[in-house]
Amino acid sequence: MKSRIVLLLASLLLAGCLGMPEQLEPVSGFEAKKYLGTWYEIARLDHRFERGMSNVTARYSLREDGGLTVVNRGFVAERGEWSEATGKAYLVGDESIGHLKVSFFGPFYASYVIFGLDQEDYQYAFVSGPDHSYLWLLSRQPEPDQAVVERFLEQARQAGFATDELIFVAHDRPQP
Repeated sequence: MKSRIVLLLASLLLAGCLGMPEQLEPVSGFEAKKYLGTWYEIARLDHRFERGMSNVTARYSLREDGGLTVVNRGFVAERGEWSEATGKAYLVGDESIGHLKVSFFGPFYASYVIFGLDQEDYQYAFVSGPDHSYLWLLSRQPEPDQAVVERFLEQARQAGFATDELIFVAHDRPQP
């Protein structure tokens, strides 16, 4: 009986991590292969795993098992060095919906919800986690068009994110 309760609680916890904010709808027509390559982090809500980082990028590549490898890299000024984390991602459900689960810590996955995307050229992406405390603006260029930034701010604000708490990431150092 005790093991069933533990299993139930673990399932509920993991299911909560794969959810998304109510006001968000992941993009449809998503093509994972077009999402591959390097993305620059333009803006984010603060989290301990990225605190103090600048020049943050995320690089996506195909895995042999059909998922994606994710390599996040950023410069930590306090230590004067680059930090890198490698994870894995898999589509959740329908492959044409921009909802993935991402893990950087063993068997624990969290939602990665693409709720805004330049679906023609894949030049920008608006991304959320499982709740309103995770938010990113990604771009293929370190300085996206200001209209994209304004569109991101408006969509995120309407979805209930604290856009006044966003950190805009400096990209002033070449990647090693």
